[in-house]
Amino acid sequence: MRIVFMGTSDFAVPSLEKLIKNDFDIVGVVTQPDRPKGRGKKVMPTPIKEVALANNLTIIQPNRIRDVDAINQVLAWEPDLVIVVSYGQIIPKEILDYPRYGCINLHASLLPEYRGAAPIQRAIMDGKKVSGVTTMFMEEGLDTGDIIMQIPVPIDEDMDHGSYEKLLASKGAGLLVDTIRAIQSGSMPRKKQDDSKATYAHMITSEDEKIDWNNSAVDINNQIRGLCPTPGAFTTINGEKIKIYKTKVIDEEQTGIAGTVLEINKDGFIVQTQKGLILVQEVQRPGKKRMSAFSFLQGFTLTEGTILNS
Repeated sequence: MRIVFMGTSDFAVPSLEKLIKNDFDIVGVVTQPDRPKGRGKKVMPTPIKEVALANNLTIIQPNRIRDVDAINQVLAWEPDLVIVVSYGQIIPKEILDYPRYGCINLHASLLPEYRGAAPIQRAIMDGKKVSGVTTMFMEEGLDTGDIIMQIPVPIDEDMDHGSYEKLLASKGAGLLVDTIRAIQSGSMPRKKQDDSKATYAHMITSEDEKIDWNNSAVDINNQIRGLCPTPGAFTTINGEKIKIYKTKVIDEEQTGIAGTVLEINKDGFIVQTQKGLILVQEVQRPGKKRMSAFSFLQGFTLTEGTILNS
């Protein structure tokens, strides 16, 4: 079976590595172009390109996969199966329709829940206790294709977007191999999605990043977890934009003036929300590295009674 792999981000790396380890015939890899990254804006290859280069796989990096030249390059590989994992562009119909066994996608949710661009972040932000990974046949709709296999994966309360994404990437890689084996043997399950149960994981916007202390402590903690490590949730303290990466709910019921710093201690600072108290443990000032709230307070004037976002 001739396989073309399309992927870009860290989430896709375990899948490609697992396919290589299991000796699948990967005839080509499609990934996004090299782009500036990090504080120094150095042009860097995608994580998938690095894996492909290390394993001597053929790579293309089109700016637009919908361009005729890019489509023709993929079809020239004569794939029997195309696998898409966190690629980052809409796959054109010409590629979807070509492979004998179709195009399959590994999606980071239990479809039809959280179709769309940010399923992991939205699930955590919504306070879900369980999400998972799904393999599905791709069609032109947004994550609407028939489901092949799924694995539910619990979301521990101390997990953030980064840690849960790593777990899903690992679980998903194994699911992908099982899916391909089932396709090869002709024993794959195939189930239509129930569109009436569909929910959507819309892209994260700058508005999603701003902490509203008029929400509950539980909701704010979920927001911070869902946006860590990127892009990060933020508040304003004494006019300065401060990103918050780690918090802990220490009370779910207490009420008071939302956004008020009630206590400063060696563990960080405690903030009153609309309902409940939250301990801020890890932050980042503009242009600085992430640090503990205790370290932050050594170089930043914050007093009890300060109202955040005021």
